[in-house]
Amino acid sequence: MTDARRLGGGAAGADEDGAAHPSRPAGETAAPGEPGTGGNGGAAGGSDRPAGFTGDGLATGGAPGPASAAVAVAEAPPRAGTATAEEERPAPASPAPAARQDPPPATDGQWRPVLRGGAIAMLLLAVVVFGFVGYLYGLSDVQEARSQTLLYTQFQLELANQVAPLGPDGPNGLNGTRGATPPGAPVAILNIPSIGIRDMVVVEGTNPQNLMVGPGHRRDSPLPGQPGVVQIYGRRATFGAPFSRLDELRPGDTITAITGQGTSTYTVSAAAPSNLIIKDPAPDRMFLLTASSAAIPSYYYQVNADLTSSVRPSPGTATSIYASELPLANDSSTLAMTMVWSLALALVAAIGTIAVTKWSPWAAYLVTVPLAMVVLWNLYENLAALLPNLY
Repeated sequence: MTDARRLGGGAAGADEDGAAHPSRPAGETAAPGEPGTGGNGGAAGGSDRPAGFTGDGLATGGAPGPASAAVAVAEAPPRAGTATAEEERPAPASPAPAARQDPPPATDGQWRPVLRGGAIAMLLLAVVVFGFVGYLYGLSDVQEARSQTLLYTQFQLELANQVAPLGPDGPNGLNGTRGATPPGAPVAILNIPSIGIRDMVVVEGTNPQNLMVGPGHRRDSPLPGQPGVVQIYGRRATFGAPFSRLDELRPGDTITAITGQGTSTYTVSAAAPSNLIIKDPAPDRMFLLTASSAAIPSYYYQVNADLTSSVRPSPGTATSIYASELPLANDSSTLAMTMVWSLALALVAAIGTIAVTKWSPWAAYLVTVPLAMVVLWNLYENLAALLPNLY
């Protein structure tokens, strides 16, 4: 190899075959395939092989070999050389997979406990509402029937001992003490055979609580058999519905009432809704009142009956009554107790929920269910007092 081949850059060079080629300015590259520079832009000196390699591809450690040992090698076409280099080039490593990122938590996850609590609250509210409906149209009848049984026994004993109440001032109890007749005390027994009423106990007072146990006697009116206009209220749809068939009474039907003064008889003379006035010249008569409808009691229905038996003496009547004792009135004073029992129910529900998580579920149910039933019963009674007393 000549010294010209070891010169770099713009010196004239010769191929391995000994042919001389013109020199090029420094920094200018030859076109691919042009002799003197190497097809692949190799090392300086125009060779397409790096320095230190002999013509047969063996390393010489950088020492030039003898000229006679040079082996002429035909230069490969540029395309073939490029393809070979590409084939020998190692495949690029696949990019490392990106770190897996967990999806952001769903926004509805934080609302799930709230939604669950709201659903439970709505379920409990539905249970309370449907329970109240069942109480009004089912259990209240049982409550009224039981009260009637107890009141009938009590009044029979009072009649036998001649200590039944005769007016607003007693006598009261089996000992016959004098004093105001307490609301809810039995004062008469009513019989109306034409509509199926037999041995029905009438109590003192006409507010919603009094009418939960049976028909009620308005306190500012005389007792049956006494002079004046007797007024007796009864419910139409709830608590036994004692006057549910009152609109079936016709003129001529008989009504009897038993008090501490004996038995009195009345005969039905007229019936009309409350928007009509019944004109009756008889001084001694009886009014029976109930709600006009079992669905929406917008007014009341009244039956007028004339006294056909002898008149009994009257010890007087109450001088005034409360607004809750008027027809279709409710007792708003029970609203406070309704709120108290509602809070008590919420407290029992909370205690039961905690007990289920802390104790055995069956033990929690055995403790909280009876307590919840007692609270619900009192709550329903106070709610019923907010309804019209004739309903």
